[in-house]
Amino acid sequence: QCTDVHMVSDSDGDDFEDATEFGVDDGEMFGVASSALRKSPMMPENAENEGDALLQFTAEFSSRYGDCHPVYFIGSLEAAFQEAFYGKARDRKLLAIYLHHDESVLTNVFCSQMLCAESIVSYLSQNFITWAWDMTKEANRARFLTMCTRHFGSVVAQTIRTQKTDQFPLFLIIMGKRSSNEVLNVIQGNTTVDELMMRLMAAMEIFSAQQQEDIKDEDEREARENVKREQDEAYRISLEADRAKREAQEREMAEQFRLEQIRKEQEEEREAIRLSLEQSLPPEPKEESTESVSKLRIRTPSGEFFERRFLASSKLQVVFDFVASKGYPWEEYKLLGTFPRRDVTQLDPNKSLLEVKLYPQETLFLEAKE
Repeated sequence: QCTDVHMVSDSDGDDFEDATEFGVDDGEMFGVASSALRKSPMMPENAENEGDALLQFTAEFSSRYGDCHPVYFIGSLEAAFQEAFYGKARDRKLLAIYLHHDESVLTNVFCSQMLCAESIVSYLSQNFITWAWDMTKEANRARFLTMCTRHFGSVVAQTIRTQKTDQFPLFLIIMGKRSSNEVLNVIQGNTTVDELMMRLMAAMEIFSAQQQEDIKDEDEREARENVKREQDEAYRISLEADRAKREAQEREMAEQFRLEQIRKEQEEEREAIRLSLEQSLPPEPKEESTESVSKLRIRTPSGEFFERRFLASSKLQVVFDFVASKGYPWEEYKLLGTFPRRDVTQLDPNKSLLEVKLYPQETLFLEAKE
């Protein structure tokens, strides 16, 4: 079970002076385990993959100090930045970087009594992304200082570079900003649970104020983007409607053009037939003709009349051809007689006008077939 344990203050120095009388080694008093008892380093030297290095660090930390400890982010420092700083404003967190050093006399006490305190573990898990690195080996130390210079600048890197071994472990509190990441605090190992908690909470106060501004800016930006999206969608719908209307108009015009072409072709065809029929019609009998003549008066559907004289011996087909030459083909129009009322187009076209009793004169009516 994790508990909060406070560091021993200077006023308790007398107890430490007498500790050797009871056979307690100075190294044990400061929680420094013998290097011979350590099965493996916290982190491999010159690890190619930072994620694999952090996996070993977490496993070794658990074996030394128990399972109640901060949840260390497994991955590169850049990935930890991404996780902490670059999500939605409401989801962002502070980044805590724990820098371990096995040769510091403060390490065991800091890890077992500070980092493993239940209050610290809980507070870190709720408000921080925690990343760790082992500074014990010179190669790993140099690697972190290079990362530190790249991400935080040479001043912060120099601050960490000048820290003595006994000032480790270090706890860096980082806040993400638009232009650069800011180191809010560098906490050394010689602290207490209460002081560590106060400094974490102080950092959270600064972060929360910035976060509220970021949330407000993000909400306003999203509102603007939503308005713009709505406007863009309305514009897109308007364009779609205009395009659909234009395409419908184009289809209608194309259909009208097609029908007009068909109508023209039909008219041309009819005109050609009419001319052909007109040319094939026998000449109209003259007044002085000695043969019997039938005079026909034909009324069109529009109320107009046209007249023509035919020989009584002419076949009825000649009348049909004459009517067709005027633009009324007998396939589409009926030719009706008056007395008696009859459909002349139903009569035998090979009979003469005399035989079908269209002699000596007759008025006929044109009517469209249904």
